Amino acid sequence: MNVSQAIKQRKSTRSYTNQPVDKEIIRTILDTAKYAPSGVNTQPWQVCVVEGNTKEKLSRQMIDAFRAKDTETMDYQYYPTEWIPPYKARRVETGTRLYTALDIKREDKEKCLKQWEANYNAFGAPVMLLFFIDSSLETGSYLDYGMFLQNIMLLAEENGLATCPQGALGEFPSLVKQTLQIDADKKLIGGMALGYEDKSHLVNQYRTSRIELDEFCAFYD
Repeated sequence: MNVSQAIKQRKSTRSYTNQPVDKEIIRTILDTAKYAPSGVNTQPWQVCVVEGNTKEKLSRQMIDAFRAKDTETMDYQYYPTEWIPPYKARRVETGTRLYTALDIKREDKEKCLKQWEANYNAFGAPVMLLFFIDSSLETGSYLDYGMFLQNIMLLAEENGLATCPQGALGEFPSLVKQTLQIDADKKLIGGMALGYEDKSHLVNQYRTSRIELDEFCAFYD
């Protein structure tokens, strides 16, 4: 598999088999992903690999908090406070495609709720990666972090694994840090599901669209 294939093949996978992921594969992926560039070589990434009983416990805590509307404020602002064109339309299209693939109607609140809850279980993946950053670091380090995350996803493709980067796993930072005994001063960026794709599930047939090159790129001679 070459880089172009891995980039185009990668997708946000939302259903997984229960096949465990060998820990050495996880270690190799992360040990290779660390070669992402970062400003003045800060290497801001700090990763928790959560599996087994710990994942089950943490997932249940987040789902219970979500059900109880015991919300928290994320450690940073991920989405805009006001959605404007063209981003609002892209957001709506993405949600519509997902729920159409699952045959979930907008008025079926319980099914919508259950689908959102799946975020907190990393969509059933056996591995939940959680990403932290020192609170002293600024915007540039978040850009660096994105390159590290992309490396993980492409390396997962190379190893026959599927992923889903998840901002939702950053929605309960205090709960996560308390459970994993992480310094409260760290910022929880979010997480990622990692495992083997359940290719039979309808949700994995859904793909988001991409705009044409000329819509986002201008060439100057």
